[in-house]
Amino acid sequence: KSSGKWRMCQDFTNLNKAFLKDSYPLPNINCLVNGTSGYELLRFMDVYSRYNQIRMHPTDEDKTTFIADQTSYYYRVMSFGLKNVGATYQRLMDKVLANQLGRNAEAYVDDMVVESVSVA
Repeated sequence: KSSGKWRMCQDFTNLNKAFLKDSYPLPNINCLVNGTSGYELLRFMDVYSRYNQIRMHPTDEDKTTFIADQTSYYYRVMSFGLKNVGATYQRLMDKVLANQLGRNAEAYVDDMVVESVSVA
């Protein structure tokens, strides 16, 4: 990464070919931007390690097996590079923030904005 930190990355090309695309829709970015007008304070957040917060289904864990230092490992949480992590994460954020979206918060995959009509 540009920060100099290392990030584990695995090539899931063949695994991704075996799965159907999750067609969960992303929010319309223009609507999200327009929805922030009229607010005095906007707080933008980038969710760090977003996918690593979502547990994989136990029957899918072994599909992510990799070998490092002569030992086999597998992911227990969703990993960067898996086909449907973006749609899965958006669905989760829509569910978690259901009472706030369009009212005082917006979410677009791993970017969120909290809106306030006043600073106080």
